[in-house]
Amino acid sequence: MGIPRPVPVLLITAGLTTALLVPGGAQAEPRPSPSPVRGTEEPGGNGKAAKSSASTAERALEGLVPSFSHTAGYPRERELPAVPVNPADKSIKLGLTPYHGIAPKLNALQSIGDRVSVEIAGRSAGGHQLYLVTVTAPESSREAREQERMRELIENSPSTAARDKRIKAEYKTPVFINNNIHGNEWEGTDAALKLIEKLAGAKDADTADLLGHSRIYFNITANPDGRIAGTRANANGFDLNRDFVTASQPETRAMRQIAIDKQPAVMIDLHGYVNGTLIEPTTPPHGENYEYDLFLKNTYANALGMEAAVNGLGYTEAKDGVLPAQIPFRDSEEGWDDWPPIFTPQYMPFHGATAAHTIEFPMQVNNRAYDTLPVTELQRRSAINTDIAGAAMRATLDFVQDRRAGLIADQIETFRRADAGEAQVPVSPETVPGVPGIGPEDVYTADFPRAYVIPVSGREQRSATAAARLVGHLLANDVRVERAVRDFRVGSRTYPRGSYVVDLHQPKRGMANVLLADGRDISDKVSVMYDISGWSLGRLWGASVVELKDGPLPVHTTVVRSASSAGYVAPYGDLRLRLDDPQEIAALNSLLADGVPVRKAADGSAIVPSSARGAARKLAQKYDVAFAATRVRGVQAFERTRVAAAVSAGELFALREMNFDVTPVSTAALNAGFDWSKADVLMTSAGLDYGALNASARGALDAFLADGGGVVGLGETGAALTSDAGLLAAKAVAGNGDANGVVRVDNSGGDSGSVTAGAPAHTFVYSPVWFTDLGPGVRVEQSYGTGNPLLSGHWRPLEDGTGGPTDAAGKASVVSASGAEGSQVFLFGTQPLFRAHPKGVFAQLGRALLGASG
Repeated sequence: MGIPRPVPVLLITAGLTTALLVPGGAQAEPRPSPSPVRGTEEPGGNGKAAKSSASTAERALEGLVPSFSHTAGYPRERELPAVPVNPADKSIKLGLTPYHGIAPKLNALQSIGDRVSVEIAGRSAGGHQLYLVTVTAPESSREAREQERMRELIENSPSTAARDKRIKAEYKTPVFINNNIHGNEWEGTDAALKLIEKLAGAKDADTADLLGHSRIYFNITANPDGRIAGTRANANGFDLNRDFVTASQPETRAMRQIAIDKQPAVMIDLHGYVNGTLIEPTTPPHGENYEYDLFLKNTYANALGMEAAVNGLGYTEAKDGVLPAQIPFRDSEEGWDDWPPIFTPQYMPFHGATAAHTIEFPMQVNNRAYDTLPVTELQRRSAINTDIAGAAMRATLDFVQDRRAGLIADQIETFRRADAGEAQVPVSPETVPGVPGIGPEDVYTADFPRAYVIPVSGREQRSATAAARLVGHLLANDVRVERAVRDFRVGSRTYPRGSYVVDLHQPKRGMANVLLADGRDISDKVSVMYDISGWSLGRLWGASVVELKDGPLPVHTTVVRSASSAGYVAPYGDLRLRLDDPQEIAALNSLLADGVPVRKAADGSAIVPSSARGAARKLAQKYDVAFAATRVRGVQAFERTRVAAAVSAGELFALREMNFDVTPVSTAALNAGFDWSKADVLMTSAGLDYGALNASARGALDAFLADGGGVVGLGETGAALTSDAGLLAAKAVAGNGDANGVVRVDNSGGDSGSVTAGAPAHTFVYSPVWFTDLGPGVRVEQSYGTGNPLLSGHWRPLEDGTGGPTDAAGKASVVSASGAEGSQVFLFGTQPLFRAHPKGVFAQLGRALLGASG
């Protein structure tokens, strides 16, 4: 007799569930000219970036989704609380403002007059307040509401805005100056404080005119954790200037909200250290989703002004060690591109910035220079950098004052073209007059589809949880999403009522497309890229996304304000929890941590006893997952998996998102003595060298492995350990170390309980690895696709012709073998947790950890 159809318990969440559901230099890493240096993540759990005494709960609440008043007038003065003095703040040695010195300065600046306002944009990962300063002429509440009305009109009704005389006469141009996003690139903060003081007290007519027609927003320090500790990364070990697609960090989400709420027409992002001062626009390839003709026109013009201002300070190589400023678009062929929207200036144009720049001041004071140079020399260099940063800021304000009408007109035109579904205008000497050297190598345009559909259920959608997460992320990025009010058919496919529709005829079509599109293989465009080249959320975040190429949309829709919950618990009987999504892994680990007896089914899913239905309801709401009714009993018990992890910061963050009990380790930690009784699995991708272990540490690790400890390895580091320890018979072949992107994979090699069973047909690679010469007992869990497996990104063969994507085609990308005492060894040649981004493939790694300990 079959199980009667139950009445479902549908759990509707009132707001955000977890950061997993809505994630919401420095030597400049130097994007140097002409050849870039590869970006790397700091090892996980570096413990170096500073944390405040604020509670974890307080930080989570304040840092998740910042918001700003749209109705209060200016100034918005507030007395900032004192921050405890920290004599270890790394800024002090440079003669710069320590973090604890910022609040007193801002309090004093607010008292100068009526032009300076301070708001709290959120909290950092380490719990420090993020200060957003606005400098503008005073506004009443009525005037502030009118400014907001005009801002909304520009974005949402751009054709109307183009004809609005009040916008032309009264709208204040928003300018955003972002500082210190890399914590050990300090000087932008001090230049900003000096400029704010000057603007606050200036009596001249020129300043009054500027502030009467502009709002100038300063993010005083985007990364206070790193500023205090002298680290590039924040307290979670993240490079915030690589996080804008994912928005995993609270600081990034704060900047994202500033972009949405303030809608800057111009922004600059202050960095170090490249000598001479580097001022964007960039080399090719250029982001294909921008209105690049409008962007390049304004960005190049402002760059010329900043270049003149910086060079005009009079610093020279002979006298000061300072080289003349450089503009990559004009002065370099490749190596400093604006292809991925992971950087602040490359993200901002999707919210209306018609000029956006990274600026790298020249004199290095971080890393080895910080530790070895005399204090007098460090302070000399920092003073030069502060001076140069200030010159760039002042030149930008001059540019805004001179071109206010054109900048706002171009912002309106950016939104108008997108809303109307018009084609982009390719750059050329004719379409962008005054910019030298434009050639075919600069032309990148998108083939925008008519819409994307994210089915909500049925065979068309592999994961309702992933669909809700993706929709939540689109909404957090201010992408317009709608839902079908009834079933609809396009071509041969029918989509169910409730399916999400992202119509690309919307003002922020570029934002929508850059997140959802496959991207493209740009391997033949340039010899090397500065950072990642593929990131598609449509392929990597676990939800099924369908592109509708063209034609009218035969569907009636309603506007979506928040994603519908996928949370569900069957009303009786035992419960089945699939483990295809990281939120499902997180729910399982929560159950195991609470001592709930969960069993593993033959297909790898989790069987939860009916007695735990109350716990399941709470977790269904918290993690937005479904517990379905089942009569399957399970074949073995799941055990809480304790992970010793030698991994990157992004991987550590992802492991903790999945609720694994993780202890960071390294070669040094093991050599100092590690209690292996506190671990079930060793995961390694970075920072662990078996050959560098001392005799005691190697003996302890060998004993752990012989006693049934599992191993999950990633990339060359993981493969080296399994080879050195004799754990798995396979030859690891390293591809081009510069290669990265979205690749096609074949998951058919494993059985229904494989770690890749039910996984997406795409994953992410960064310095890809594959496995050959497989020994007896080695199983292929996943293989690279045949032909050219690269869907989007940059992956060329090495100079000798090897290491390219065709060499990897059809080869094993994930392998496994049995270890001692029922344990398992897994090796990944892919990067399923890279920077906590490819959320749809996290579960492959999660299932491997759960299975590795036997």
